Amino acid sequence: MINIAVTGACGRMGSLIIDNVLNTDDMQLVAAFDVINLGKTIKNKITVLDANYIIDLLKETSADVLIDFTIAEGAVNNIKAASANQVNLVVGTTGFTPQQQKEIQSAVVGKVAAVISPNFSIGVNVFWKLLANAVKYLKEYDIEIIEAHHKHKKDAPSGTAKKAAEIINSIVNNKELVYGRVGESLRGNEIGIHAIRGGDIVGDHTVLFAGDGERIEIKHQAHSRQAFASGAIKAARWVVNAEPGLYSMDDVLF
Repeated sequence: MINIAVTGACGRMGSLIIDNVLNTDDMQLVAAFDVINLGKTIKNKITVLDANYIIDLLKETSADVLIDFTIAEGAVNNIKAASANQVNLVVGTTGFTPQQQKEIQSAVVGKVAAVISPNFSIGVNVFWKLLANAVKYLKEYDIEIIEAHHKHKKDAPSGTAKKAAEIINSIVNNKELVYGRVGESLRGNEIGIHAIRGGDIVGDHTVLFAGDGERIEIKHQAHSRQAFASGAIKAARWVVNAEPGLYSMDDVLF
């Protein structure tokens, strides 16, 4: 049995992760952390603990894996707490600054195993693979990335869009990233990235390759957050027995 702790337990993803854990035969929920609804019993199973004291409270659990879908600042603290308690990690939080990324690397490497990904959807990870293959043959085409999410998403562009740009630039090299356009905007050696925020859009990502007389689009649409939750559960099963280090969904799936 894999013992799971969840941070952001009262959020959209955290709550869904808990549902998945409770409905999985090989996992059990041993702790739920958040900064709201403290002391509340959720899912008639467990009391919400204060994430501000996670480094001490995590010691009192028997957690094997901590699953984190929160915000960048909180996630860094949660990752450090898990590392201090030798609890492996699945992290779907996005929006980390370069400094925060350094802190995460320092906390994880040589201490715990952590699967960190801007998107745990199996479909999105295949989308990235398709994208990497397409770029090899479409280097001379103009490339644009368009992403859309719900109005409550805190970071823009999405981590998934940033990862798409990173994949493209690893193949075509040194294209400038242009975030939206306004006024006169003659196209240069660039990748345009556009973020849409509205309603309850779960997550749409399109990479457009535009050439003379034609265009190709590679697109992924998430219809439900369950796509992300299923991937996170798969990652938790994988990471529990992994050697210390930083991993991505590539390591889990391919």
